Amino acid sequence: MSNFNDFIKYIKNYTENKKICILGFGREGKATFKILTEYCNPAETAISDLNPVDRNNIPDDVKIITGENYQDCLDDYDIVFKSPGIVLKKSPDELKCLISSETQVFFEVFREQIIGITGTKGKSTVSSLIYHILKESGKDAYLAGNIGIPVFDIAENLRDESIIVCELSCHQLEYMTVSPEKAIFLNLYEEHLDHYGTMERYYNAKKNIYLHQKEYDTLLINSDIAPTENYQWYLYTISNQNPNAEIYVHDGIIKLGDEEYVIPVDKIKLLGIHNHYNIAVAYWATLFYVDEEEFTKALCTFNPLAHRLEFVGTVNDIRWYDDSISTACATAIEAVKSVPNAGTILIGGMDRGIDYTSLVDFLKDTDINVICMETSGKRVFDMLPKLERIFYVPHLEDAVRLANEITPKGKSCVLSPAAASYGIFKNFEERGDVFKSLVKNL
Repeated sequence: MSNFNDFIKYIKNYTENKKICILGFGREGKATFKILTEYCNPAETAISDLNPVDRNNIPDDVKIITGENYQDCLDDYDIVFKSPGIVLKKSPDELKCLISSETQVFFEVFREQIIGITGTKGKSTVSSLIYHILKESGKDAYLAGNIGIPVFDIAENLRDESIIVCELSCHQLEYMTVSPEKAIFLNLYEEHLDHYGTMERYYNAKKNIYLHQKEYDTLLINSDIAPTENYQWYLYTISNQNPNAEIYVHDGIIKLGDEEYVIPVDKIKLLGIHNHYNIAVAYWATLFYVDEEEFTKALCTFNPLAHRLEFVGTVNDIRWYDDSISTACATAIEAVKSVPNAGTILIGGMDRGIDYTSLVDFLKDTDINVICMETSGKRVFDMLPKLERIFYVPHLEDAVRLANEITPKGKSCVLSPAAASYGIFKNFEERGDVFKSLVKNL
């Protein structure tokens, strides 16, 4: 087990007399810079970013490189701390420098205390739920990673007994050479193909959550994507479809070997059957640290995250739900199944080239209104039969206005776009906030 002092010794030695470049100066880049400035003695430090960097509070001896050619300098440095949002113009094999990251260094020190969670969908909910249960049960727990908290930002608080819950994106995992002691791989759907090109490359990035695990480490993974190659760690499969999985959740019951746990469905705030799977994952992860009674008590006090089937309110006798986090067919389908009395779904956003056949086939067999918007929505609209309940409008504002007119009173309308928000909104959070504002101003 490790603590903050161990971490500082490690990163100080890691960067001692090295020429360091921080690639990307967003939230994580700034967290890296803070640690390097306060505790380390690199030979040289530089910040490189596509966008302008504010010189305030940055020493004069720190070089700042910006603009279209901001990656041309990488081989001038020994170590490059790459931020997750940066796409390298060259692969690490083509570079002389070491491509590292905040996550890589942090895991090299604390991996034995980390529960790492990845997957295409549900990782923020699962990470937050695990953290909530541990914290409410009196454990020294911390939440960080892709959830929006750089891991270096929590380092100063860590002790030998700390438990670190870390949400991990494919971009954080892409070049990782260390895996957490407890790894969770929730699911895999078509996503980020604009970056990876193929599902195989996307899957390979995600696999780093377990590929570097050691003997006696544990992996919980959806049975559909369980590794077939030889492995030395403890592997548990989980499913809400396959009863042969080690952990099987169905009809509100979690089966773990001979044990059963009945989810207190009438007492929890997480909406939808798909969240029973997320609860089963958290149940497995937290039983290493808490008992069943503590788990149940904390589960019942957990509030769902924003933009994840979030109930906005009842306006004009219509119940409105914000599921802006949805960027895949499966999540839009679950949204329709989960909201009470679904009457209308709003679909569409940035077109990343994903296959919409499963969503189209599902929507054809329902009787709900479908309002398509933006470029991906136009693709879905063109694939659907031309029925009176199928519509296309250009933008979200038009979709909300139309939904207000056509959703039957007493029914629900859900924004579950099955598409990315980029190019239209800053991120899915902004899209959800705009949706909620439009609804409240009807």
